[in-house]
Amino acid sequence: MNIYFLSAGILCFLLGIVHSFLGEYLIFNDKRDKGKLVPSKESSELKERHLRILWATWHLASIFGWCIGSVLIKVALTKNQQNIEFVDFILQSIIYTMGISSLLVLVGTKGKHPGWIVLLIIGILTIIGN
Repeated sequence: MNIYFLSAGILCFLLGIVHSFLGEYLIFNDKRDKGKLVPSKESSELKERHLRILWATWHLASIFGWCIGSVLIKVALTKNQQNIEFVDFILQSIIYTMGISSLLVLVGTKGKHPGWIVLLIIGILTIIGN
C-alpha cells in the first residue's frame, strides 16, 4: 500500500466535504427560499439562472475531488496489480491538475483562501508517492 497516495486520496475527500458544507453555509444559505435545495434568490448582481449554475458548479468541484480521491485510493491499494503506464498517466494528470488548481486558487484569492494549500499538499503527496 502506498501511504502517500492514500493520504492524498483521503485529503481529496475531506477537502470536498469541507468545500461543500462551508459553501452551503457561508455562500448559498441566505440565497435560497426556506425548504428549497437550490438557491434561487436573485440579487442586483446575479440573476437566478446564474446563481443556480454557480451552486451546481460549486458542488461539481467537490464531486470531481471525490472522484480524484477515489482514484488515488484505488491506486494506493492496488498499484502493483495494474497497467503501470496507464496508472502513471493518471497520476501525472492528477499531479498537474492539483498543481494548476492550487496556483489558480492562490492567485485568484491572493492567498487568502486556504484551499490552495490543501490542493498543493495533495499534488506533493502524489509526486512523492510516484
